[in-house]
Amino acid sequence: MDGVEASVPEAIAGVGGEGRTAILEELYARHFGRAVAVATLLTGDRFLAEDLAQDCFIRAAARLGRTDRELRFEAYLQRAVVNACRSRFRRSAVERSYLARHRDVSAGGADHQEENADRDVMWAAIESLPYRQRAAIVLRYYEDLSEVQTGEVLRCSPRAVNALVSRALSTLRLQIQEEA
Repeated sequence: MDGVEASVPEAIAGVGGEGRTAILEELYARHFGRAVAVATLLTGDRFLAEDLAQDCFIRAAARLGRTDRELRFEAYLQRAVVNACRSRFRRSAVERSYLARHRDVSAGGADHQEENADRDVMWAAIESLPYRQRAAIVLRYYEDLSEVQTGEVLRCSPRAVNALVSRALSTLRLQIQEEA
């Protein structure tokens, strides 16, 4: 990270309106796209991901003047996005459960186009993973974080991250083999 990232709390505390806006604009330009990408992978919905990332950015920006000097904005934003997606995942699990109980059995589902079948199978398999396994996969393979960094975001040990990733990959392999 460059100087702006390393000294954000000091820069925010000592700068007036226009300078603060410039710092926030730079942080937004640097981190918002990745936050949306992570949220998209975790939720499966680009529009929801943008909403969640925007809310998380606003919360992270509001804390800039009050955070510990050692806290990196990127790490705080990333953790906030993962936590927001987890909360959304929990709410949607309750919604899906309710809808499954009340769904009209006679209504047929739409068939997928043949050229998108592989992608649909993979996405369905990823969506079926428990949230922590899905988050571990996204953080390790999309965000390219180490096990230690992923553990910090998920608040677990590197060994637990390894176990989550291993179980997720095993589940994905089995589900994809069953579909093939």
